[in-house]
Amino acid sequence: MKKFILLLVFLSFTTWTFAQQTYTVGNETLALKTETEGTLDLLWNTINEQYRYFIKTKNGKITELNNTKDTDNKYQEEYKSVLEDLTSMNTSKVKLTTYSLKSFIDKYNGSIDSNYVSSEPKSKVKLRLGIFGGVTNSPFNKNPNNQKTALFGTELEAVSDNVASRHAGFLNVRHTTDNDDFKYSATQVALGYRFRFISKASFNIYAQTKFATFTSSKITSTIADPSDSNAFITIEDTSTAFDVPFIFGLGADIKLGKGYLTLVYDSIIAAALDSQDNFPVDFAVGYKFNL
Repeated sequence: MKKFILLLVFLSFTTWTFAQQTYTVGNETLALKTETEGTLDLLWNTINEQYRYFIKTKNGKITELNNTKDTDNKYQEEYKSVLEDLTSMNTSKVKLTTYSLKSFIDKYNGSIDSNYVSSEPKSKVKLRLGIFGGVTNSPFNKNPNNQKTALFGTELEAVSDNVASRHAGFLNVRHTTDNDDFKYSATQVALGYRFRFISKASFNIYAQTKFATFTSSKITSTIADPSDSNAFITIEDTSTAFDVPFIFGLGADIKLGKGYLTLVYDSIIAAALDSQDNFPVDFAVGYKFNL
């Protein structure tokens, strides 16, 4: 039940929808999303599990882009003729996909209006180097007394310099310390992905997943010496493991100086690991520098 609740919380944070507007097209009333806005607008939506695309001109006329099949089951590509009539541009390489149509309409709008700003400007990949520290109860390891220990680490993040971009990848290295009551420590290297469901110039909020990890861990235990009742033996059990755990978390970056203050609630739930019945506590605070 606890995992189910956490999953619902995670999904509620990652839900994101486009703004929609209702249009009358022929005999249909459709809720459509605006993908590109300019001399020509590109509208679209998934209707009855099918992608449908429309072009809206300055005078408000809306034309659907179709690609029907003939009696020989061959695609007619009617949408290319519609686009050619509207733009007088070559459409031979245009596909009936969001990306291809968006690129084509962006190109046309830019050729007509010198002040037009592309809805998806070209971007470059930027690197950010982060350091962080925090506290964890190592939620995916046996911790019967729910002990908290310190963690610290560093991270290299690859992100687009386009503010509208919602995607980022990262390489994360972190070390979890032990204490007198919980003799577990580990160093983990993880590859992950972030989706920014809120992306602004001054801050962003994202969901993340670590999809591949390599972990080196050590568990120290003390037992009575069987040959001497007054003595104890310390045993160190070390291990390494490569996993594909899909560990999910939430985070936020807040613009501060020339970098970002970063807050992360990690290890909320994992697809392939057991939480060991402890409520996940895995918080970190850090700072990212632009490279």
